[in-house]
Amino acid sequence: MPRSQKQFDLVIAANRLPVDRVVGPDGEESWRTSPGGLVTAMESVMRGREGAWVGWAGEAGDAPAPFVEDDMYLRPVALSEDEVAHYYEGFSNDTLWPIYHDVIVPATFHRYWFTAYEAVNRRFAEAVCEVAAKGATVWVHDYQLQLVPAIVRELRPDVRIGWFDHIPFPPVELFAQLPWRRAVLEGLLGADYLGFQRVADAQNFVRACRQLLGLPTKGDTVSVSRAEDSRRVRASAVPISIDYVGLEAVAKQPETLQRAQEIRESLGNPRTLLLGVDRLDYTKGIGHRIKAYGELLEEGRVSPPNEVFVQVATPSRERVAAYRELRHEIEGEVGRLNGEHSRIGAPAVQYLHHSYPRQEMAALYLAADVVLVTPLRDGMNLVAKEYVTCRYDEGGALVLSEFTGAFHELHQAFVCNPHDIEGLKQTIMRAIETPDKEKRRLMRAMRRRVADHDVQRWASRFLEALEVAPERPQRSTREQKADDEHARADRTARELHHARAAKAASAKATPR
Repeated sequence: MPRSQKQFDLVIAANRLPVDRVVGPDGEESWRTSPGGLVTAMESVMRGREGAWVGWAGEAGDAPAPFVEDDMYLRPVALSEDEVAHYYEGFSNDTLWPIYHDVIVPATFHRYWFTAYEAVNRRFAEAVCEVAAKGATVWVHDYQLQLVPAIVRELRPDVRIGWFDHIPFPPVELFAQLPWRRAVLEGLLGADYLGFQRVADAQNFVRACRQLLGLPTKGDTVSVSRAEDSRRVRASAVPISIDYVGLEAVAKQPETLQRAQEIRESLGNPRTLLLGVDRLDYTKGIGHRIKAYGELLEEGRVSPPNEVFVQVATPSRERVAAYRELRHEIEGEVGRLNGEHSRIGAPAVQYLHHSYPRQEMAALYLAADVVLVTPLRDGMNLVAKEYVTCRYDEGGALVLSEFTGAFHELHQAFVCNPHDIEGLKQTIMRAIETPDKEKRRLMRAMRRRVADHDVQRWASRFLEALEVAPERPQRSTREQKADDEHARADRTARELHHARAAKAASAKATPR
């Protein structure tokens, strides 16, 4: 295999490079940082580290030559038009994504999609090996590259391999539907360490290895025994976070605060501004959220201009049929609500099908009195953490789905089950009506959690776990105490949430 002249001790592999090509009015090409949770998280992690990033540049055809951007060596991987359709839009997003998100929409199975997935994963693995120095640390990301760890191990047994799952890992009963389940599990078992967002995700993976591959497991490890490869692989939870310091600094800029005031003024200075921020994806619960808000409008419990709901829906995977259908449904429902409940100059729902730069998002978070984060299933959901980070004034309220990874950390949020429309309505009203003093107390506690567990700590914990796997890293007494307290708080929050849910269900069932 040809070796690059440039090799690095840290190599990141992800489906996309952290930059997009931009062509100016004069035809001059440049690169700008991509939007998205992974890039935002890893950007601060890579800052100050000498490393390489292997990924697709986002356009079908020949890959650009390797280049340096923001002191990071970028190694593009080529994808043909067919591979974009079969590996990315097909197998990754129409086969794996539905299965990993509770089959909210049915998964589609095509053998030629998996053939493309195999070919592209091998191409990524070969590019990783090309830029990895002897004994390098290789950090592979997400569901698009689940075969890469085993291929890298086959080609370069000298490197240390970690993989992180940004989305949920499904229960074995759902994962078992995948015809290529064995290949995916064996691909992942090429890693030394596997990181997941939640404890349940790591347990699902270990259980799948035991039940579907017949491999011995003990605690959070899986034993792999082959003639040439006998070892243990560790899988555990390392929940991702955000660049707390960097984002808070953006939120504190005077121009950000001024922009937040302008946003409120442009919306008629409502008494309560509610905000949703999501990729336009069927997992995000946007339709459930709009349905709940629509019923509150119909019942007269909210009404413009006193209450205004802004929904930012970032374009996503628009060549996949399920996403086109979702956009049509959402925009139709928004149009209906605005037609029935808006007044001149005071729309019931402001729907924005755009992506926005970081400062504009920080201004929106500062402007919003209530942020609605209501996915039906989500690995983490960094919007919740971004909102908490931007509210340095300790204002605002977070409505948070119990089906997000963030729920396991942000216990003080107004927690909801988005499938329960009546319950979601009650939770939204509680977030609006709870006294400001109590909301400040809740926000203060959530900000403390995100500040203590920022993206740098996430990266450090992942890399420490990878370095010593399959053993567990040594933790300081303070760190262990904080983790134990968090685990206790998680149990308490769950118990309180389930008690509230049972009380509400009992109240609804009582004859009046």
